[in-house]
Amino acid sequence: MKCPYCGHLENKVVDSRLNKENTIIRRRRSCESCSQRFTTYERLEVMMPMLIKKDGRREAYDRYKVVEGLKKACEKRPVSMKDIDEFVDFLERELQDMGEREVPTRWIGEKMMEGLAKLDEVAYVRFASVYRQFKDINEFMDELKGLLDTKKEDSDG
Repeated sequence: MKCPYCGHLENKVVDSRLNKENTIIRRRRSCESCSQRFTTYERLEVMMPMLIKKDGRREAYDRYKVVEGLKKACEKRPVSMKDIDEFVDFLERELQDMGEREVPTRWIGEKMMEGLAKLDEVAYVRFASVYRQFKDINEFMDELKGLLDTKKEDSDG
């Protein structure tokens, strides 16, 4: 593993820990050249389906894009990176469990909206306004009414 500070290739593992789900190994490392410490993460690489964009193009699934979209929606909101990472882990397990070779990006967008609705309603509305590309305030209000109706049903039932 190359040191991010000096580029030296020799380092030693100081500490290793598994996450709660036993799916990721966190390793604290110390560079043998500059003595700086850094953290690496190991996760099982699994084949994710190709994504089909609205215009028909195909692209590889990119966890970074999903996380960044969620981070933007949750900016200045009380949603932790831990919550975002756990949701993306859940989303990826669902994608893998589907067993499909190709999945429309629309499916991912809808799942992200479902997750945000549970994590933070303001983040949900932010994401929905970009994802749904509202053309006017009425479409925006319809989305808000749908969210409020869902919330009311959840509290009644």
